[in-house]
Amino acid sequence: MHSTENALTNHEVTVCLAGGAVLGPFNATWAQDSGGDVRELVKEYDAFLQGEKQKRFKFHLHDTYTNAVHTLILNFEMVTGICDHIRLKSNG
Repeated sequence: MHSTENALTNHEVTVCLAGGAVLGPFNATWAQDSGGDVRELVKEYDAFLQGEKQKRFKFHLHDTYTNAVHTLILNFEMVTGICDHIRLKSNG
């Protein structure tokens, strides 16, 4: 069995805004050795929902499928939800 600690995790992130608008879905990849803010976006929004003040507004989502970076600048007061769909690799 090999370690998956450095394996890429493929996310599909959708941000829902007040009033019904939707941003995304954005493909995003996260690995320990290649940055990206997909996990930080979800953690920061969760902390905001639990009463903490928003600390970050700009998040970079690295898309290895298209070799692009999506930059999201968000005011969490206008966000009603974030969906982080993660595609898992099968081991079979």
